Amino acid sequence: MIGRLYEGSLAGFGPVEIEHADGRRERLPVDQWRDGRPGDKALLDRCAGPTLDVGSGPGRLTVALAGRGLPVLGIDVTPYAVELTRAAGGLALVRDVFDRIPGAGRWSTVLLADGNIGIGGDPPTLLGRVATLLGRSGRAIAELGETTHTEWIRLRDDRQVSDWFRWSHVGADAIGECAGAAGLAVAGVWTEASRWFAELTLPG
Repeated sequence: MIGRLYEGSLAGFGPVEIEHADGRRERLPVDQWRDGRPGDKALLDRCAGPTLDVGSGPGRLTVALAGRGLPVLGIDVTPYAVELTRAAGGLALVRDVFDRIPGAGRWSTVLLADGNIGIGGDPPTLLGRVATLLGRSGRAIAELGETTHTEWIRLRDDRQVSDWFRWSHVGADAIGECAGAAGLAVAGVWTEASRWFAELTLPG
């Protein structure tokens, strides 16, 4: 159900909302994921070498990096999102980050943009997986949230609603602890266009 609602939103079938456990609702920002957000250029400028875009969605960052001449692979669990990326000229696979990933242990950059550090609702476990994907001198670039918390959310439109699922948000105040639990070190934190990012590296 989550995938169908997300795909329908990407296809323009109608607005989809994120519903929080406390009853708050907000529109799923698929327009930003498709068309771009302020701060994207600065984020792209930090990527170097072969780059894995985790949770690549419709592929705006994957395609932009390919346009810069970088070897880049997008992965996403939603087939339609992967189709959109490929149609725009990007290389993408239908793949969960915990599945078998091509080039594991050799990626120069692993990108967790648009809040994808929240995938699975367990940031230390996700970052631990990211650590296994990086090459020895590689780094992860993760977009952070305004606060640190894990919550239950679901997607809905005017006809259907998904099951509840866990999602996490990690603020700049907590990225050090999360990274450390995953065997990563924080090399830097910066802000651009009211967005926060962290660069994470393997220690030593």
